[in-house]
Order: sequence, then C-alpha cells, then structure tokens
Amino acid sequence: MHVIDGHDLVVVGCGMAGLAAGLRAAELDLNPVLLEKTPREERGGQTRYVQSFRIPSADSGLPERGYEFDISDYSADDYYDDIMHQTSGKADPDIARTLVDLASPTAEWLTDHGVDWDMEPPHVGYTVARTFIDGEDLVPTLIERIEELDGEIVYNAEARDLKESDDAERRVTGVEALVDGERVIYEADAVVIASGGYESDERKRTVYYGDGYDEMTVRGSPYNTGGPIDMALDIGARATGQWSGAHMSLIDGNSPPARGGANRIDGYQYCVVLNHDGERFVDEGQDARAHTYAKFGRLFFEEEDHEVFLIADSEMEEYLWPQGPSDPVYADTVAEVLDELGCKHPEKGQETVEAYNDACPDDPEFDPETLDGNNAEGIEPPKSNWAVPLDNPPYVGYPLTGGITFAFGGVATTTDAEVLDTREETIPGLYAAGNSVGGLFYDNYPGGTGLTNAAVYGKIAAESAADELEHRAARAEADD
Repeated sequence: MHVIDGHDLVVVGCGMAGLAAGLRAAELDLNPVLLEKTPREERGGQTRYVQSFRIPSADSGLPERGYEFDISDYSADDYYDDIMHQTSGKADPDIARTLVDLASPTAEWLTDHGVDWDMEPPHVGYTVARTFIDGEDLVPTLIERIEELDGEIVYNAEARDLKESDDAERRVTGVEALVDGERVIYEADAVVIASGGYESDERKRTVYYGDGYDEMTVRGSPYNTGGPIDMALDIGARATGQWSGAHMSLIDGNSPPARGGANRIDGYQYCVVLNHDGERFVDEGQDARAHTYAKFGRLFFEEEDHEVFLIADSEMEEYLWPQGPSDPVYADTVAEVLDELGCKHPEKGQETVEAYNDACPDDPEFDPETLDGNNAEGIEPPKSNWAVPLDNPPYVGYPLTGGITFAFGGVATTTDAEVLDTREETIPGLYAAGNSVGGLFYDNYPGGTGLTNAAVYGKIAAESAADELEHRAARAEADD
C-alpha cells in the first residue's frame, strides 16, 4: 500500500463543497489534496450540472463587482424564512441562519476568484434573487484557481476508509482511497467530506424511498453513491436529516437515465398536468416555480408508469421553457395530444381540461411574475394561482417524470462544519459540507439553495480545519 503525506488537509469530493473547501484551504496554505472519484472528464459531481445560486441581494457586494440583481430587495431574513417555510420548519435553524448570513459574502469571494455570473433570469417565474451559472464552466474555473495556489486534484480516487490515531483522542488522520485500482493512504491533519449524497445508488434509493425508485432518473452524476458518508458513520458520525427525502425535480419524460442535467420543462405552473387516467392530481399553481419543482418530481414519478403529461394551449405555450430532449406534440384537441403522448385515457383528459376551463375565473388578470391569485375552485384539486382557461388550439403537450438531484440525509455537523458523533461531540479532524450533510432540507427545497449551501459550508470547513491545526500546534508548543 502506498502512503502519501505532506498534506495538511484531504478533501473528499470535487463538487461545489469540495471546491470551496479546497480553494479556501489553498488560500490558507494548507496544501490541500482533493480526491475526485470520477475521471477528469466527469469531474465536479452534481455541480457540473447545476444552474443557480440563491443569494440575498439586499446589501450584496455583487453590484460593486459589476453584477445587478433582477430583484434587489431579497434579504437574508427573507432567505431564512423561505428555507424554514419550504422545509416545514424542520431545518436546523442555526445551520440555516449561518447559511443565509454568509451566502452573499461567499458569492463575493467566489467572484473575486474568477467566477462569472449570469444575472438575467432565463425565464419567467423567478421570484427571488438568484444568479445563474453553467456548472461546466464553474468547475474548471475553481480547479484552475486551486491549482494556481498549489492545491492538488487526484482523479479516479475513490475514498474507502477514514484513518484515525491510535490514542484516546481518535483524531482523523487521513483517508484510504482506491486510486486507479491501487490502495493509497493520504495522511493529513484533517479531512473534509464533500462528496455529495447517496442519490445515485440504486439500492439506497429503493431502501430510503421505496419500490420502483431504482428506476428513477439521476439528473446529474452517477458517481454519488454515498460511500464517504458511510465511512464517516463507520467511525461514529451521527446520521441526521430526512433520509427518505430528496430534491426530486420534475423533468422531461425522455431524459437520459443519468448525466442529463436540468431537463426541466418550466412553465408547468401556468398549465395543467394530467396522469394516465386523464386526471389532474396536483395544484400546479400552489406556489412559485422555485418552490414546487423540487417536490413535484416525486409526485409525478409516483404516478402510473412514472409518467404524466403537461398540456398547454397556444397562448400559454409562450410561457413554457422546455430544456429536455422531447419534441412538443401539437394537435387541435387535448385528446389528440394525449393520445399521441401515450396517455391511456385521452378522452378523460379532454373532459378534465374542459372542467378546469369552466372553473377558471372570468377575465383573469394573468401575471406570470407573481402569485396572481387567479384560482380555480370547485374542482379537485383546485388551482391556487394562474388559473387561465386553456381553450385556444392548437394544444401542445410534453411527457414528464421525476428525476433525483440530491438526497436530504447525511452526517450531522455544527455551524463550523465539524462532524458530530452519536454523543453530539465533535470528531477531531473531521469536517463535512454540502450534500454529505443532513439537517437542512426536509420535504422540499428552495431553488438554488443547494449550491449556495455547498459553497458556504465548504469554505467554513477549510477555515475550521485551519483553526484546529493552529490550536493544535499552539498546544504542542506549550507542551514542549
């Protein structure tokens, strides 16, 4: 077995959390090494497939750096309220508070290291301050900067075990990894687990979500199988969070089984979604798109054949934003569209849309940018906003399903990214960030928060490790 020393910090993972930890560690002269499970051409985990950060725009320093928000008054308190509301009040309040307070400073820090933002919302329906980015550009930008600061990236490096000291402290002292088929021990003074969740493991999806979830599309990397989370649990880390929960987005029904990226069809909130019985089963307009797309995916996937159908008319089509591989299906009637899409009861779908149209308010003042209050009542389920009749042919339809983005369970940490054990005590030398951590997301997810969470706590993890090493060195000097 090959042993490599000389690194103060080992970072497991090369997505946003790992990149933030590695970059900050390199700034702090910790000589970090990042262990990336994938080949170089697939580096970046889920981050290579992402699109957005959610950032408080009020008092942000990004305008000073040449970026103007479309929504300028979104505060850290607003962000905190969104997290708590969308997670049914179950999010760890301290973890959430730290996240929202450091979101803007962290975005500014990334900007100063070369990250470029697209501030123009790509489509209607964005009601919070968000910056948009191409993950395939973000990953190499940050890796290049890490390497400029003498950090190291090792590819085809699958972390297998954490190493601990033999004394009573049982401090984490490194990582055993399989690198190009060879067992290698990377000795270090601290380790950051930033390797994403367990969402790409078919067995774990079935265990945590139920029968049939082995068939669910993985929107991003197929490599996120949760091994580094398991190795932390093996040395006593506490499991926390909603292990049966996940960011499951609604996506194009013809999306590839993995690596597809967004593949969403936004604008569904202005239209209707029908199942194979030709029935509506969800309030499409219950909230803004950013607050529903990550939970609707699960509802859509659990319908018959893991498939449902989006129907719009010629007026609402302009508000659709299809990002997947399917071509639109057009016809003069809803039944014809559904029949071509493969719906088992297209005539029933026609009746459902007609009943929906009858329930819509007369002369609605449709406003796609806000919760406009145009509601359709007297039908089940009702539609809370954007209830506009679909009565202008030709009609258009797309197939939809659910795809998993990341899981909600993980290890427990402090707000300093220190990993906690089952006694609620910190494990010396071990930190975690990003989707390897549980306790923040439950039931739902405020769009754009995953990447922000990873960046904030990846940076914190490196800073906490640096503080620990400094204190440890001071204690050793005092003992001498």
